[in-house]
Amino acid sequence: MDTSGLDLLRTAVLLLDESFRIRHANSAAEELLGQSRRQLAGQPARPWLDGRDSVLKTALQGQPWSWLIEIPVHQGGHLDDLRQARGRQEAQRETLRNLAHEVRNPLAGLRAAAQLLDMELPRDDLREYTRVIVTEADRLADLVTRLASPSQQAVAPSVFNVHEVCEHVLALIRLEFGERIRLERDYDASVPDMRADRDRLLQALLNVARNGAQALAESPSLDDPVLHLSTRILHQPVLANGQHRMGLRIAVADNGPGVPEALRDKLFHPLVTGRAQGTGLGLSLAQECLQGQGGLLEFDSVPGRTEFRLLLPLEVA
Repeated sequence: MDTSGLDLLRTAVLLLDESFRIRHANSAAEELLGQSRRQLAGQPARPWLDGRDSVLKTALQGQPWSWLIEIPVHQGGHLDDLRQARGRQEAQRETLRNLAHEVRNPLAGLRAAAQLLDMELPRDDLREYTRVIVTEADRLADLVTRLASPSQQAVAPSVFNVHEVCEHVLALIRLEFGERIRLERDYDASVPDMRADRDRLLQALLNVARNGAQALAESPSLDDPVLHLSTRILHQPVLANGQHRMGLRIAVADNGPGVPEALRDKLFHPLVTGRAQGTGLGLSLAQECLQGQGGLLEFDSVPGRTEFRLLLPLEVA
């Protein structure tokens, strides 16, 4: 097991040997317990776990460690930060929707004028310019439509298997990018059928996975571009609308160049993108799809590894 990925988690994780002594601690565990992993190594784990709620113990097979311990980190300040960020994002979206409504009519007039001019021009080489105007007007109209779409559409819950949704998304990525990107799966077989808005989850996951695949496709220097999709059950997760008994995490990771530092604080804002051909709507809409169901989208990124996590309350069917 590569322990470097554990440092991307907010959950405190301890790896224990057969005698229940600590052999490794991730960064969240260091912060929670107030000691470095070097100081924790070799100590009995029980004194650190006594009195803590929601500790999850998982027996490991075929690993250098015998137990994996997860300690959820409950932070009221973190919940407040999530709510404030959600409020700022919604205010930005509302401003953009109002702007989109104002742009629609003059854009339609511009397109109609170009079509009329096209019929009056005597030469094909001149008509080429009006066709560019019509094409670009159509592209902008599509962007305006997406910006103006209402954010609070009614949630339509249904019962489904989340791994079928994951496989559907991977099939679409394979169709779009072919063999240029290697796709990996790591599904938690214990995840039950869930009750949620399947279409919204599908759209959010597809936007995130496509974003990662595009980042890989635009990095020709990568020898082995990999898009990795995994699922895990969460215990007592803190999401945008509070703490839940159980949750679901769908993680989409890639080994691309990472998110530029200048974009990290505003990556989920509408029209923010680090790609030359991007619209800046994919991640914003994905966040909106999840927040409408009480979930959220978060990420961690360093050069060579970027992970986006789709977090949802797990309402069992």
